[in-house]
Amino acid sequence: MRALIPSHDLLFVTLDTLRYDVAVAEMAAGRTPTLEKHLPDGRWERRHTPASFTYAAHHAFFAGFLPTPVTPGPHERLFAARFAGSETSGPTTYVFDAADLPGGLAADGYHTVCLGGVGFFNPGAPLGRVLPGLFAESHWEPAFGVTAPDGLGAQIERLDSIVAGLPATRPLFTFVNVSALHQPNQHYLSPAGHHDDLTSHAAALRYVDGRLEDLFSLVTSRGRPCLVIICSDHGTLYGEDGHVGHRVAHEAVWTVPYSHFVLEPR
Repeated sequence: MRALIPSHDLLFVTLDTLRYDVAVAEMAAGRTPTLEKHLPDGRWERRHTPASFTYAAHHAFFAGFLPTPVTPGPHERLFAARFAGSETSGPTTYVFDAADLPGGLAADGYHTVCLGGVGFFNPGAPLGRVLPGLFAESHWEPAFGVTAPDGLGAQIERLDSIVAGLPATRPLFTFVNVSALHQPNQHYLSPAGHHDDLTSHAAALRYVDGRLEDLFSLVTSRGRPCLVIICSDHGTLYGEDGHVGHRVAHEAVWTVPYSHFVLEPR
């Protein structure tokens, strides 16, 4: 990643709450064609998240601790906040002196944008301003949230207006937290009244996949190559071992899908 700064734009997408097993099964069945088209070798990488819920996971992500490969390490990280004794920063790691990735990229000339999704990005309470506060520009509205059937579409529409007003020579870091997978997600199935379960979770992923090409086209419309990082922040449970939700140490919570790749400019 060090060689890509500042020549490349950066798009970081977290598919909030997406389970690894669901992501793999949907791709194997051919139901997520956009992701299959863009992910290297057309498949997800299995990784472990640094935290079991959104707030903690994103703090780690922005410091450089993305989901960790499940194979024995150490594994050189894409980017890292500089600190003494780091054993996973290497010759290709983008190392910054700020406390977080948005601050480090801003120091290198990037405009940084946060498009929040779940409640930890809702500025209506002080807690919801912490993560967005890392960025030069942040946006959240109910149309981005967990009950909005086309939340990603609304986020793309907002990003379109941002891109239109930004000089093409200014590098851009866009962070998008996609809320569709998070409970409640039964509205992605019919008939109405279906309860949240793995089938509605999978249906939410299919909705997201149907919107991702629009997002990728938008970030490459500036005439600049774009590094894309896309992953889940944690999984979630639908009754396994008696658990519903996350913030517990369970295999389906800790194991997440991950990928990164470069999109060439249009």
